[in-house]
Amino acid sequence: MIAENVRQTLAQLAGGNAQGEPITLVAATKTRTPEEINAAIAAGITDIGENRVQEFTQKFDAVQGARRHFIGHLQTNKVKYLIGKCDLIHSLDRYELANELQKRAAAAGWVANCLVEINIGSELSKSGFSPETAEKAVQDLRAYPNLRLCGLMAMLPISEDSEYLRALCLSMRDIYDTIKKTDKNFRFLSMGMSGDWQLCVECGSNMIRLGTALFGPRRSPAAESRP
Repeated sequence: MIAENVRQTLAQLAGGNAQGEPITLVAATKTRTPEEINAAIAAGITDIGENRVQEFTQKFDAVQGARRHFIGHLQTNKVKYLIGKCDLIHSLDRYELANELQKRAAAAGWVANCLVEINIGSELSKSGFSPETAEKAVQDLRAYPNLRLCGLMAMLPISEDSEYLRALCLSMRDIYDTIKKTDKNFRFLSMGMSGDWQLCVECGSNMIRLGTALFGPRRSPAAESRP
């Protein structure tokens, strides 16, 4: 089932997004076993993303052959476990985290590739910079020498109003395009999960994070403990 889901999804993405950009498919591997993840990689997945640092570290050696993403909320006391091991951090959502990433990355002689998280729906339950402060946040974060900003990340609210969601997607693409004009490193707009990725791609997302669509229903996650 996993292999077929991967092949079908990759075929759907082969034409790129509305802007003609290639789309990076990140397999969201929360609660998935190394065996399941390796099956997805064997079927063509090149990028995998974990939501939890504990799972990231536990599975690291058992999974090979894919770029590693961290796609969940990142606590400052867990940053040290990703240094030198993560190809792209999607959730740079606050200055406190940027300070810790800079400190740890500089000490290791490493540069952290990051996406700046934008709270596109202005939801109290989600972190991230507001759409109104996105450009200033990117400008501020460019000053950190060991952080390389590679684009933006956003999660759409849960809503049945498709026009509202489409407007948010298009707004996010506008913010991305504006910043991209002045930043040669900006390549990724990570927006879209299993329930909304088609809409996001239509509106200009070029990186999507799919879990259920590839692996099937998620298992109940075990409680996270400190690695």
